[in-house]
Amino acid sequence: MQIHVVKKGESLWDLSRRFGIPIDQIINVNQLETPEKIVVGQALIIPTSTPVTAKPVIDVNAYTINTGETGAEEIHSAGEDLTYWMPFAYRMTATGGLEALDDAAMIQAALAERVVPVLCITNFSATEAGSTLAHTILSNNDIQERLLTNIISLMKEKGYRGINIDFENVLPADRVLYNQFLQRSVDRLHPEGFFVSTALAPKVSGEQKGLLYEAHDYEAHGRIVDFVVLMTYEWGYRLGPPQAISPLNQIKRVLDYAVTVIPRDKIFFGFQIYARDWVLPHVPGSEAETFSQQEAVRRAVQHNVAIQYDETAQSPFFRYADDQGQTHEVWFEDARSAQAKFNTVKNYNLRGISYWVLGYPYPQNWVLLEDNFTIRKRM
Repeated sequence: MQIHVVKKGESLWDLSRRFGIPIDQIINVNQLETPEKIVVGQALIIPTSTPVTAKPVIDVNAYTINTGETGAEEIHSAGEDLTYWMPFAYRMTATGGLEALDDAAMIQAALAERVVPVLCITNFSATEAGSTLAHTILSNNDIQERLLTNIISLMKEKGYRGINIDFENVLPADRVLYNQFLQRSVDRLHPEGFFVSTALAPKVSGEQKGLLYEAHDYEAHGRIVDFVVLMTYEWGYRLGPPQAISPLNQIKRVLDYAVTVIPRDKIFFGFQIYARDWVLPHVPGSEAETFSQQEAVRRAVQHNVAIQYDETAQSPFFRYADDQGQTHEVWFEDARSAQAKFNTVKNYNLRGISYWVLGYPYPQNWVLLEDNFTIRKRM
């Protein structure tokens, strides 16, 4: 594969002739919705022949937030490129129970695609930060034992093979209690044949302050659990000002710290596969629109604006004016930014990649993923 960035005056016909590739192949590999129109700065994958070389073998995980048949279709769509799948999420209760989740069809889809289903549990929701719930659970051994018993029972009943613990907004004072819960989880689940993983906020040092970070003890997680997912995204927060969602310069700062205290073969690189559109000027508290990479490109084409590329963040972006004259700024991912992230996974020799979240079409990602790596199947 080769990545080509469209220059002024170029057309698909020009690229077809230059690279000796039928136009239809370029359209199909990039899934161009308006092939008669491409814009300056648009990154296209050119399916050229390259020498066959040994590719690194990695694990690939993906979360889903849609459930039922919709979630199952998403798993089927990406299944050949996945090692693990995690439905987000089973929310814990203050008594050690688990709220219900419509996951039967998704588990069947995962098993059909030879993807390992992983039970994901969390303490927060769209309306609750979860700090109090986390404290209630982490400060009571009886509740923890009841929770773990319920988890084991559910995993055996439904066919999950491991667990992903995503405790967020944990009070800094509960850091040690959280570490103790992780050890208790491993002690209960490993003898049953289940693995334990966690999701970690993107820290750049062990002393980093803030509710998201302080209770996430990288060294302890790296020592206790089987693997970790680094949530290296959301710098471009939906309620914050416009910026790259997953800036590679910031991600590398996280990795530089993480590999000093967590074994590299336990680290999953977190990769977001959605785009965001902010209205300018940004008003604090206003919410950006979240959609797919395909929609981002469609908007650039619709408004005939050039796509720019931030070399520091390794992320594409553009601005456009809507029909009411309102200016927008869009940050997204393309073939260039995906390749930069894949190169980082190779350079840091990490275990794999974890996608947040299925349901946002990003065809270039999957083509390049297969071109860069061999995806391990553990079933």
